This record gives sequence, structure tokens and C-alpha cells, in this order.
Amino acid sequence: MSDDLRIIELETRQAFQEDNLLALNDVVVAQQRAIDLLQQQIAALVRRQEELQGQFGISEDEAPPPHY
Repeated sequence: MSDDLRIIELETRQAFQEDNLLALNDVVVAQQRAIDLLQQQIAALVRRQEELQGQFGISEDEAPPPHY
């Protein structure tokens, strides 16, 4: 294999790897955004649950009724 062909092969591989790296980075960014949104939603649900427990005087130590 000539040097020119080897250089072309290496450049082709490098370009392919760079494209894959950019695509993977886009996936990671999208996943992080989804994780951030889910964390915000969970925090809001926790606050809402605490509010409701405070309004109705529900204690976490209370046992469920016997018919459960």
C-alpha cells in the first residue's frame, strides 16, 4: 500500500470518528437535558407531597387502615 493510500485511509477513518464523536456528544447533551428536567419535576413533586401532608396532617409513621 502506498503512502498516499495510507494517508487517505487514515484521514477517512479520522473523519468518520470525528462524526461519530459529534453524534455521541449530541446524544449526551440531550440526555443531560432530560435528566435535568426530570430532577426538576421530582423536586416539584416532593414539594407538593410535603405541602399536602402538611395540609392534611398526614404523618409518614401512620399505618394504613386495617382493610389495606
